[in-house]
Amino acid sequence: MPSRSLHHQACALKQRERQEQIDALPASYSAPLSSEEEKIHALSLAQLVSECKAGSVAPKDILSAYGKKTLSAHRLTNCITDFMFDEALETPAFADYTSAGESDSGSSSTLTRDCPLLGVPISLKDTVNVAGHDTTIGLSINVNHPVPASAPIVCMLKDAGAIVHVKTTVPTALIAIETESDVFGRTTNPYNTGHAVGASTGGGGALVACGGSKIEIATDLAGSARIPAHFCGIWGLKGSSGRFPMWGTMSAMMGLESVQILAAPMAGSLEDLEEFWKRIVGLKPWTYDFTCVPLPWQKVDLQVEGRKLKWGVIWEDGICEPTPACKRSLSIVVNALKSQGHEVVELWVPNETSSRPDTSSYFPMEAGAQMRDGGLPGETLNPPLQGTIGLLALPRVVKNIMAWFNRATDPFYATLVEVMYPKTVVQERDLVARRDEFRAEWHKRWTEENLDFVLTVPHPLPALENGTGERASLISAGYTFLFNMLDYTAGVLPVTFVDKATDALPSGFFESAKFKSMGAIAKGAYSVYSAEKMHGLPLGVQIAGRRMEEEKVLEGMKVVEAALRQSGTPFVPKVLV
Repeated sequence: MPSRSLHHQACALKQRERQEQIDALPASYSAPLSSEEEKIHALSLAQLVSECKAGSVAPKDILSAYGKKTLSAHRLTNCITDFMFDEALETPAFADYTSAGESDSGSSSTLTRDCPLLGVPISLKDTVNVAGHDTTIGLSINVNHPVPASAPIVCMLKDAGAIVHVKTTVPTALIAIETESDVFGRTTNPYNTGHAVGASTGGGGALVACGGSKIEIATDLAGSARIPAHFCGIWGLKGSSGRFPMWGTMSAMMGLESVQILAAPMAGSLEDLEEFWKRIVGLKPWTYDFTCVPLPWQKVDLQVEGRKLKWGVIWEDGICEPTPACKRSLSIVVNALKSQGHEVVELWVPNETSSRPDTSSYFPMEAGAQMRDGGLPGETLNPPLQGTIGLLALPRVVKNIMAWFNRATDPFYATLVEVMYPKTVVQERDLVARRDEFRAEWHKRWTEENLDFVLTVPHPLPALENGTGERASLISAGYTFLFNMLDYTAGVLPVTFVDKATDALPSGFFESAKFKSMGAIAKGAYSVYSAEKMHGLPLGVQIAGRRMEEEKVLEGMKVVEAALRQSGTPFVPKVLV
């Protein structure tokens, strides 16, 4: 049988399997939430656990409420790969669960009282292994190959009493700025289905925004969770290497060490995000996963301390200046912090440091070879990835000629083209050494400036229109990739929405000297920007601390939210389904 036929058959099989899961759901999941389910859905993560432990809210009722939201979210955005409702309650915690109405004592069992995530609905990116289920990473070659064992994080969640109910969509082989694959199709933005959710945790971003999950277990290599959080108006935190369980999480670039793929849970509120992180670390993940460092949760409370903080702000990265809407979102935060007496200083990030092409282009070289050979013939790769692989395949003499022609007008692009070739082992080690020099430079600078946090945009664009990822380019993700290179903790929180009048480009912008002076990456990104089309889409801001500062960054996010409230500009999410 031809391999191309195998690819199409695998895609059809997976889509049919997913539809059969939907068709098998009880009709009640298609009904609106009852008044009681609305109350359940409004509970915070901590309240859910408390009510569940007290026996006043049953896990099956929580699953009913979140299951309805999940199905509505999927019908709106196509965000689910695997419905696991039937097995979501099949854990020891729920086997012994007793509701208050069924118990003389009015309390649940000793076992459930020891479960810190009891009754919390949690979704998994389709990179996380669940025993008996496929982990597709958007590739048809992985269809109908259920994995034999669950990842440590899944074992932790089930031991803690979580309701692990679905897996969420990813793009083909993960490296993309939109979430689309031949296996599952396109996932769209719940605020405007004509626009993207980002990638690669796009399905999780859409689901959490729609209220179908309390927490999404996401991963992040260059913004794979933070960009969807920004596009979908939710909260997320990328940890440092070793802080969160990652073993048993698949990638198209297994073994990548120079810039590691890290966990980045996402949530529908900052309160839930912090509570989840604290409870996961409290479960001692290093006893489940050898990749985790034995670092207990540290109490940090910057608001109680009351001291004024020092914030560095990166307005642009030297490659692509943020579009007006994203720049306004960052300005709102900067002004709110200043109004509270915090110190905000501008950080300049020149091309030769954080945007250094020979370093930032390292991971696509690895990705090119692994992804080119990792799928079945006929697999459709997203256009930005196709472009990267195509560039890698060109003879070096051709790339040197391209670089020569672009040197005067676009030196960044010229250098990027020059260094896009497979590296020898020695050259790869040189890149890692340069990465470490880069980290040392940032450490010195941060210490000398005595910074508490760095602020910047998560991406130069709001959620882009479907199908425009090729023009937006993977390189436009530099604002998030910077903190992966540094292995710094980085969070994203929503701030406001695009306004078609306030955020419009000046008249005649594309004929202006400013546009003409932009490099190819920036021109591509700006070519897909339209405040008119993007009106009403969420806008976020990114907050970074140093390595292993997850607790502090979450506190910094609280400071920002408090400043926004006191300035009269709090973010209010919209009810989407």
